[in-house]
Amino acid sequence: MDGTAVAPLVAVLGRVPQSYACAIQTSRKLMPKPKLDDATLGEIVEMALSDSASFANIKAVHGLDADEVRAVMRQSLKPGSYRAWRKRVREFSDRREIYK
Repeated sequence: MDGTAVAPLVAVLGRVPQSYACAIQTSRKLMPKPKLDDATLGEIVEMALSDSASFANIKAVHGLDADEVRAVMRQSLKPGSYRAWRKRVREFSDRREIYK
């Protein structure tokens, strides 16, 4: 649903319907991100687990920013695996700042 379809509902109801509230983010975007299929999720997880792919690479290919990649990883990995991945990514980014 785009912003033009939500506007009449807001005018009539005086508020955004509950079912559309999740679709409206900050003032930047009105459309939610499309659902990702299993193959795309697998590719995102594979890129995120790879030490050679940065968050910028993932954003260029799939359009997901770092916070969205973290959310995908949190949903896809076991809790301990997610924590280990976050620790490795954090340490890798710290080393990269030092060596660059």
